[in-house]
Amino acid sequence: MTGKSQLGDFLQARRSQLRPEDVGMPTYGERRRVPGLRREELALLAGVSASYYTRLEQGQSLSASPEVLNSIAGALRLDESERRYLHDLALADRHGTRGRRPAPERVTEAARQLLDVLADVPAVLLGRRGDVLGWNRLGHALFAGHLDPGAPDLSAQRPNMARLVFLDCHTRDLYADWPSKARAVVGNLRLVAAQHPQDTALHALLGELSAKSGEFASMWADHRVKACTVATYEMRHPLVGPLTVVQQTLSQGPGSAMVVATTEADSSSRAALALLAQAINQDINQVITQDTVPADPARPAPRADIG
Repeated sequence: MTGKSQLGDFLQARRSQLRPEDVGMPTYGERRRVPGLRREELALLAGVSASYYTRLEQGQSLSASPEVLNSIAGALRLDESERRYLHDLALADRHGTRGRRPAPERVTEAARQLLDVLADVPAVLLGRRGDVLGWNRLGHALFAGHLDPGAPDLSAQRPNMARLVFLDCHTRDLYADWPSKARAVVGNLRLVAAQHPQDTALHALLGELSAKSGEFASMWADHRVKACTVATYEMRHPLVGPLTVVQQTLSQGPGSAMVVATTEADSSSRAALALLAQAINQDINQVITQDTVPADPARPAPRADIG
């Protein structure tokens, strides 16, 4: 997987997804053998020669200037995230993509303090590849209550959100509109892959997901790019039932981000989160009681009811 092949593949994919009528180009009723714009049509819209655009799409030119890339981005009607992605691919193309082992990702003290402060809001700290670096109790209970809460503290056992979304049945069932969540994960990974073309661990993750999930491979081949800083999802939690959350991604410096899930005030979703928090506290209190009070055969077992 190289920046050069990704650049050509991205241009070809986006060109094929843009119809002549989308850009006001007449077709005079002709039947086309392939979907989308032809190379010469896209080159005309971008104001470059057809031969130059062909070389660029085929990976035979490494010298596209920012101005030319912006013209092509305009012709393809790319949004801001896609435009930045196009420039990242071209930069990776010029500088090469020799792989290297990435530095370990760690949780900063500031991030730990933020997780603690957000006790009443589900929060998860993610590395750039989607590895879970940390979470608060409510974040763990909402997103991955079936996993060991201490897993993020062990680098070899850290959950990865992309793996969970595509390979974990619990997480798949958690989202009512799973394809929407899955596309958001893939779109974000594409942005990261263009920004860090030398990250061998990231390429290994992409290869694993492509091999184990046909749905991931199909979405990855679609070349959709999406920066999901704010997104609304309907969730179906196995403990507290349906709820709608707004997942907001807050940057925590280079590579890492805090994902928090908020709910509308005075809503059933807010009540569901409160119920989940109550269940967590009951479990904690039950563990403390079992650890500190001697067992009494005559005492009935504590109830685990919620509410």
